[in-house]
Amino acid sequence: MVKKKEDKKLTKDQAEKKILTLKKDLFNMRFKKINNQINNPAQFNQIRKSIARLYTTLKTQNDKKNS
Repeated sequence: MVKKKEDKKLTKDQAEKKILTLKKDLFNMRFKKINNQINNPAQFNQIRKSIARLYTTLKTQNDKKNS
């Protein structure tokens, strides 16, 4: 997983691309969870938190530009 400091340094485009890839990973993990093929169940929550962190980063960047 990426560290919080690295998430804050991403540009808008990079953050949006990363959100899309994390959402795809989360989608695939849901199917693995149903079929009991998941190796690390804690990774599910880590991905969700990473997505939320990236959305927060995007919002703060937009707020700084508008100020």
